[in-house]
Amino acid sequence: MSVLQDAAAVLETGPVCEACLGRPFADLSHGLTNEERGRGLRVVTALEGNEPFEEPEECWVCNGETGAFDEWAERAVTAIGDLTFETYQVGTRASPLIEENESLLREMAGLPEDAGEQFNSEMNREVGKRIGRKTGATVDFERPDVQLLIDVAEDTVEATVNSAFVYGRYRKLTRGIPQTEWPCRECGGSGTRAGEPCVYCEGTGYQYPESVEQLTAPPIEEAMEGDSATFHGAGREDIDAKMLGTGRPFVVEVEAPRNRFPDVSDLEAAVNEFADGKVEVEGLRLATYEMVERVKELAASKTYRATVSFDEPIESDALQDALEALNGVTIEQETPTRVDHRRASKVRTRDVYDINGELESPTEATVEIHGEGGLYVKELVSSDGGRTTPSLAGQLEVDCHVSALDVLRVEGEEEPFADETFFREPPADGRND
Repeated sequence: MSVLQDAAAVLETGPVCEACLGRPFADLSHGLTNEERGRGLRVVTALEGNEPFEEPEECWVCNGETGAFDEWAERAVTAIGDLTFETYQVGTRASPLIEENESLLREMAGLPEDAGEQFNSEMNREVGKRIGRKTGATVDFERPDVQLLIDVAEDTVEATVNSAFVYGRYRKLTRGIPQTEWPCRECGGSGTRAGEPCVYCEGTGYQYPESVEQLTAPPIEEAMEGDSATFHGAGREDIDAKMLGTGRPFVVEVEAPRNRFPDVSDLEAAVNEFADGKVEVEGLRLATYEMVERVKELAASKTYRATVSFDEPIESDALQDALEALNGVTIEQETPTRVDHRRASKVRTRDVYDINGELESPTEATVEIHGEGGLYVKELVSSDGGRTTPSLAGQLEVDCHVSALDVLRVEGEEEPFADETFFREPPADGRND
């Protein structure tokens, strides 16, 4: 059959609007809307049959929904409200009746079930174009700022706001602070036991009252007007270790932010004021969601400064010989005793890239270690009862341990944070303000 014969067959099914007439032929005449395509087919079909041109007042297929694109777009913009956003995506949940009518139309006209385009696809595109014109935002089919769901059956529009992300580096200037929230082991984070305040955490619900997350995420969540915030770090340092030098990369993920584009300079100042000298951040930038994975999977080497205490006095030459024996070697480490309860028991190999140090007294030294990511530095010093070999204690044949530890640098094998595609800038035109 010809296209005109197919179009005539569609028209014979009953009163059909221009869009529903054009939709089964959406693969033809690119650049036209289904409404324009349907109007052309109706006109040519009328001319071909020498019949009067008639536009139906109603459509048995969509029940008038294709004539309500403007209204749906207005409702979508209302659902978005005062959110700041740059990208969006539209999805449609058609009513069962429209889906059934779509299938029946093609069956009655003798057309393939998948001929042309479906109602949902047209709704997404046509309403989406109108939203773009109204807001100045652009469509993103991968990870939009806002996802809109049009439910035709329920007559609703739902706006879902995807998370926003802030990247930076932090320095932890106080010992005794974990990286993330640490719920109390005894009460499971509830703050109560047997109906009474938990005596172990004094009712706070936390094993430690503060964390890097608790000192940095709240101001970011507040500035972005989000529902909650989650901290993602590039590895983590021990609770009793400081994080100094260039700091550790991190990302704060803010859920359902109403303001995606805060001023990062103001944000950085707000975080540092809130952290009150215990933690400080720098280099805050708005980031994409891909940055979370890049930060969490960063294969980073680390440089440490350790204060090492010896149980017996040693000579400077003995220390230098021991350090030389460890310089550039590969270390075998069984899972340390101190973390064996929460990590898989296995033997890991890690490289010591560089190690040097000086005696401060016969029983104390300052040692700087540059090692592969995942190297257990405390056990490199102490040997952990022979579970780490070789070790400083093993080389010296003297019991020794780390009494203070600072992380000086966290460096990726390749610097992944210089890639501008993983950062975002506020819209230059003040869009959605």
